[in-house]
Amino acid sequence: MSISDSVAPQAPTKERVIANYLPASVTPVADSTDTLFAPSNIALCKYWGKRDAVLNLPVNSSLSISLAHLGSKTRISVSDEDQVWLNGVRLAAGDKFARKVIAFIDLFRRGADHRVRVETENNIPTAAGLASSASGFAALMLAVDRFYGLSLEPQMLSAFARMGSGSASRSLYEGFVEWQMGIREDGMDSFALPLDTRWPQLRIGLVKVSTGEKAVDSRSGMNRTVETSHLYQSWPLQAAADLERLHQAIAEQDFTRLGETSEQNALSMHATMIASWPPLLYWQPDSVAAMQTIWQARAEGVDVYFTMDAGPNLKLLFTADAEAEVKQRFPGLEVIRPFG
Repeated sequence: MSISDSVAPQAPTKERVIANYLPASVTPVADSTDTLFAPSNIALCKYWGKRDAVLNLPVNSSLSISLAHLGSKTRISVSDEDQVWLNGVRLAAGDKFARKVIAFIDLFRRGADHRVRVETENNIPTAAGLASSASGFAALMLAVDRFYGLSLEPQMLSAFARMGSGSASRSLYEGFVEWQMGIREDGMDSFALPLDTRWPQLRIGLVKVSTGEKAVDSRSGMNRTVETSHLYQSWPLQAAADLERLHQAIAEQDFTRLGETSEQNALSMHATMIASWPPLLYWQPDSVAAMQTIWQARAEGVDVYFTMDAGPNLKLLFTADAEAEVKQRFPGLEVIRPFG
């Protein structure tokens, strides 16, 4: 069944929307224990704010780039009891992450009489602003699709992954990806699509200020910003304009435009957070120091920019020509080549 074939339910919930696109019952496939990988991603035009919190529907479209080999891999197998393993450690049934994983599986299991063992491994820090939830739920969605033999189309996989974590919609793909905000009430036109563009010279550098868990998670921070920040009113218009500029920059391989737009978009998003109440500041002193290093480098002719998600860590944007100079200014920098 395609997305256009189904009628949206009158009162959309995750359970009702997903049930519209699944068989009447699901059964695990005997040889379905493959491990599925999904890359993490960083947004160059951010997703910040929801028009529907239940379905994770955004107020604006966004655009990201994947982090190549950094991400999550997940496998699901039949078990005598529901259990969730993260990086080789079995989580307690009451653990927050474990409960979210099983709740997501329940959307597809829908009361069927079987239990599952979910094994997930992240090679990026969890809950540190490096989008581990995006790759985690994207990999989980791919594993669910394989485990039940659903063979869902990519757009539907993206829309369903979005219900676990909004940014997971973009982690189904590699390279540049646009998550379209959509307008349908059931959200099934809110999915991500890859851009047919490669940029082999592009580099991403990870400045890991902190790998600890954030004091305020992204969902709570987003809600606080929308509810209390007057600056947020201008955010959707800026995001739409930034998205258009990024499309032009990517099409023309204009790195300066890409970098300037991404950095301004990130700082504007953080400005809406700082203007919320109580103020929400994810930055740490080392975050600001890194920004100043970048601005000084640009003043000295090094073409490097940064972006930040809801956390203290920076992601640097530069090209192969500037790689040696950037690494000199950021010793130990982990460099990602999104296009190999």
